[in-house]
Amino acid sequence: MPHPHDRTDPSTACEAGPLPLIRRNNPMELQQNPALNYAPVVPAATATDRIVETSIPSRLDALPWSGFHTRVVLALGITWILDGLEVTLAGALSGALKQSPSLHFSNLDLGIANSAYLAGAVLGALGFGWLTDRIGRKKLFFITLALYLSATAATALSWDVASYALFRFLTGAGIGGEYTAINSTIQELVPARYRGWTDLVINGSFWIGAAMGAVAAIVLLDPAVTGPDLGWRLAYLIGASIGLVVLLMRMWIPESPRWLMIHGRPDQAHAIVDDIERSVIGRDQDASEERFTTVRLKMRDHTPIREVVHTLFSAYRQRALVGLVLMSAQAFFYNAIFFTFALVLTDFYGISADHVGWYLLPFAAGNFLGPLLLGRLFDTLGRRVMIMFTYGVSGLLLALSGYLFTIGVLSAQGQTIAWMVIFFFASPAASAAYLTVSETFPLEVRALAIAVFYAVGTGIGGVIGPALFGALIDTGSRNSVFAGYLLGAVLMIAAAIVAWRYAVSAERKSLEHVARPLAFME
Repeated sequence: MPHPHDRTDPSTACEAGPLPLIRRNNPMELQQNPALNYAPVVPAATATDRIVETSIPSRLDALPWSGFHTRVVLALGITWILDGLEVTLAGALSGALKQSPSLHFSNLDLGIANSAYLAGAVLGALGFGWLTDRIGRKKLFFITLALYLSATAATALSWDVASYALFRFLTGAGIGGEYTAINSTIQELVPARYRGWTDLVINGSFWIGAAMGAVAAIVLLDPAVTGPDLGWRLAYLIGASIGLVVLLMRMWIPESPRWLMIHGRPDQAHAIVDDIERSVIGRDQDASEERFTTVRLKMRDHTPIREVVHTLFSAYRQRALVGLVLMSAQAFFYNAIFFTFALVLTDFYGISADHVGWYLLPFAAGNFLGPLLLGRLFDTLGRRVMIMFTYGVSGLLLALSGYLFTIGVLSAQGQTIAWMVIFFFASPAASAAYLTVSETFPLEVRALAIAVFYAVGTGIGGVIGPALFGALIDTGSRNSVFAGYLLGAVLMIAAAIVAWRYAVSAERKSLEHVARPLAFME
C-alpha cells in the first residue's frame, strides 16, 4: 500500500491497476543503504507524472531542535571549517612559500595561486551545483569531499608555481561543490524557525578552520620544529586528515526528503521523515493534524536547463539582483583583504612570517563571534534589517580603518584590533549572502542558484581581489592599498542599500512559502 501520507491523483495512475511497490524496509536499513529504491515500480513515462499531496515540509519545520539536527550540522557544516583552514593556510603560509628553497614565490605568484583556488571554487560550484539538483544532495557531498581530500593532499607535494596553482584550483573545485550540496541539504533539513541562525553560525565556522590554520602555521613554520620546505607541506595535510574523518561522519546523513519527494521517490522520502521524527520526538507525527499544511507536487526526474534559466533570471530576477550584489560585495571585501592579510603584516609592519598566526587568532575570533552573537537577530528582527545593518557598518568601518592605516597611526596590534571589529559585522553579512541565495529560490534550482551566485559573485569580487591587492601591496604605497580598501567599502555600502530595498523577509517562514516549488500544483 502507498504511504498513508501520500495522496496520488487518480488521473495519473496506470490503467492496468494499482502500482506495485517494492517492500517497505526498515528506516534504519534505508539510512544505511539509501540506494535502495522505495519508489513505486512504474514505467519511466508515468513515474514522474504522479501528483502527490504531502505534508513533509510542514512536518520537518514542526520538529524541535534535537541531536539529529546537531549531527547534521556537524557532519555537513564542517565544510566551512575546511574552507577556513585552506584559505588561512594560503595566507599564513605566504611568507614561507616565498622563502621556500624549492619554490621562491613572489607576491604575484601567491596572488595568482590564490586566484586559482577561487577560480576552481567558481567552476566547481557551477558544475557540481547542476549535478546536485539533478542527481541528489547526498551523492554530491561525497564526491566533492573526495575531490577536496585528494587535491589538498596533492598540494603538499607541489614542486613549482604551476603545480601548486593546479592543486589549489582542484582543492577550490571540491570546496565550491561542497557549498552547493551542503547548504541546500542543511536548508532542507533544519526547521524554519532556526534556519537563519543555524546557517549563519555554520558559515561562521569558517573561522574555526581559520584559527586551526593559524595555530598550524605557528607550530609548523617554527624553524625549531620543521625545516623551511617541510612545514608548509605538513600544514596542507591537516585538511586531508580532517576530511577523512568527515567522510565517515557523513555515512549516516539521509538524502533530503524534499528533493526525494519532487524527484519521484515519495515512499523513500516519507520513510526518512518517519525515522527522523522517531529519533527526535520518539514517534511519528500525525500528518492529519490541522497544524500540518500540505502541498501538491507533480513529480519530475529533473528540471530542464531552460526552466532553470527562466526561473533564476526572469521569474525571480529581483531576487537574483539581490543575490548577485550581496555575493559580489562580500567576496571582494573578504577575499581581497583576507588573502593579503599576511602580506600587509609582513611588508608594512615587519612581522616575521612565523608570527603571522598569532595576529590571525583574534581576527578569527571576531569573525566567529559575529554570526554567533548576531545570528539570532536575523530570525527575530528580520533579514532585511540585519543585512542592511551588517553590510553598511562593515563598509564604513573599513573606510575608517583604511584611512588610519594610510596616515600610519596603527601598529600591527592596532590594525589587528581594527580588522577584528570590522569583521565582527562583516562575517554575519557574508554569511547572510549565502543564506539569501539558498532560501529565496525554488527547491528544484536551489543548489544551482547557490552555485551561480557564488560563482558570479566570486568571479567578480573574489578572483580579482587577491591579485589586485597583491599588486597594490607590491607598490609599497599605503595610499594604493587604501584605494583598494575604499573600493571594498563602497561595494559593501551599495549592497546594504540594495538589500534594504529589495531583500525578501524570509525569517521563520517555510522554504516552500518563501519560494514555491516549480512542481507545485494548485
